[in-house]
Amino acid sequence: MRMLATLVLALFLVMPASARADQKDPRLPDLFTELAAAGSVEDAFRIERRIWDIWTRHDEAKIDALMSAGRRKMQPGAYDEALAIFDKIVAEAPDFAEGWNKRATLLYLIGDLEGSVRDIESTLALEPNHFGALAGLGLIYRAINKPEAALKAFEKVLEISPQSLSVHLHIKQLRAELRGKKL
Repeated sequence: MRMLATLVLALFLVMPASARADQKDPRLPDLFTELAAAGSVEDAFRIERRIWDIWTRHDEAKIDALMSAGRRKMQPGAYDEALAIFDKIVAEAPDFAEGWNKRATLLYLIGDLEGSVRDIESTLALEPNHFGALAGLGLIYRAINKPEAALKAFEKVLEISPQSLSVHLHIKQLRAELRGKKL
């Protein structure tokens, strides 16, 4: 679990944050079309980074500054401070999917899987194509031994981002575990 948490945090920290936008940005539909048609893992990764760049920024400067502060607090593991910041973001900008997703990530890292699932559900209600939230949901379902639910979450990721190598690996492992079980 510790290694998985480290991987989740590492992925979280490499996501860029430079343009002002959010899940309502008009560039996203074209980017999701490109992502679904990406011909290589490298192309998909490049497109995913552009999507993350859009998702992690908010049009309101105060929310954008809070998001940056929360992300910085997660790096050294100042989780209590980061949680207070993400709580403030979801309270002040409840329509900002990435605020919910970042808090879901933090809740996952501190072991509050139920809270993380609730925040993932809020993320997906605002941004149904949030492949990061869906992958997180798959990881949680794996952790709590719900392989069928994990498989469904990971399969949904592949509908959005078919080149995801880690998701392909999870699906392969889950299918092997479920072989012989009726889904």
